[in-house]
Amino acid sequence: MKITAVKPIPITAKNRSFLFCKVETDEGIYGIGEAGFSLGLSVAEAMKHLGQLVIGQDPLSTERLWQMMFRRPFFPGDKVACSAISAIDIALWDIKGKALNLPVYKLLGGPVRDKVVCYHHTQNGLGDPAALVKNALRDVAEGWKYLRWHVFESAPNTFEPADAVRLAVKQVQEVRKAVGDDAELCLDVHTRLDPPMVIRLCKELEPYKPFFIEDPIRSENPESYRVLARHISLPIAAGEQWASKWQLRTVIDEELISYARVDLCIVGGITEALKVTHWCETHYIDLAPHNPLGPVSTAACNHLCLASTNVAVQEMTVAPMTHLPDVFPVQMPFERGYMLKPERPGLGLEFDEAAARKYDFKPGFPPEFRRPDGAFTNW
Repeated sequence: MKITAVKPIPITAKNRSFLFCKVETDEGIYGIGEAGFSLGLSVAEAMKHLGQLVIGQDPLSTERLWQMMFRRPFFPGDKVACSAISAIDIALWDIKGKALNLPVYKLLGGPVRDKVVCYHHTQNGLGDPAALVKNALRDVAEGWKYLRWHVFESAPNTFEPADAVRLAVKQVQEVRKAVGDDAELCLDVHTRLDPPMVIRLCKELEPYKPFFIEDPIRSENPESYRVLARHISLPIAAGEQWASKWQLRTVIDEELISYARVDLCIVGGITEALKVTHWCETHYIDLAPHNPLGPVSTAACNHLCLASTNVAVQEMTVAPMTHLPDVFPVQMPFERGYMLKPERPGLGLEFDEAAARKYDFKPGFPPEFRRPDGAFTNW
């Protein structure tokens, strides 16, 4: 069996953009992948370019093809290249499972659990504590064991760190009071704070025992997590913006995080994520995979989590069959806050390319945040 085509498939639906990748073979077996970086057109072009390296190759040689895509251009892959590699690699694992008539998790060592617990996005509006409590109670009633929201802006598109910290503390306090100990609380800082403000936030949140504080600072300098480790006792989760295992090296080797937020659609696909997972195990760091994307990302995460022993929780922005049910009429089985084991071969998805081609693609950017003085800041 040989690879015959690598096809980027960008889609915008309901103000959400997705970038999928279809890899075809001369035996009629195809695989579907997904890329995670938001500069979709750049990643799509990288996918086409790197696809030239794998056309004509054996799709079952996932490690060899990963090394070729990452190293053959001479300059090591960055986020654009690694996002493209991720999509191709995930599609290759889909092909491998279909060719061997096995779900991907069985190729990764077999299941170590029967289902994967997920956390839901609970936020509402500009973070009004009463609205957040209402959503939290609803989610707990629906079976979610973990609740997640992010620190909020003080006014539309205006982010003042001190105000955000005060609001976040109030939110956690009110939600914890409402749900008791029946749910774990995950607060995503979304890289919006600097170390002094994060330290202040975490000290004030200690009585409410959040499950983790996610992406507390910007991701460009992993060494800065050493500062946080000296001052913060709460569990830290990070990693969603880091491409390849090398960018995770400092925080794993020095055990500066408690949970690795590896993004399979950015880090280099299943091939690279599996290496990061086993490496984390040697440091007693559990996975909490980043998954704000579409059905393919959700499926890839599910297979990795089913086959990995060191998994804490899986991000699930919305339940399966919410995004693109016409394009993916078969998605991951899901029940009351848990993804279940799929039994279909490969990733276990059904893909309708004709339905996908009906969508336009409208590249864009995330919202723009500014400080009250007009200075640009992270969204």
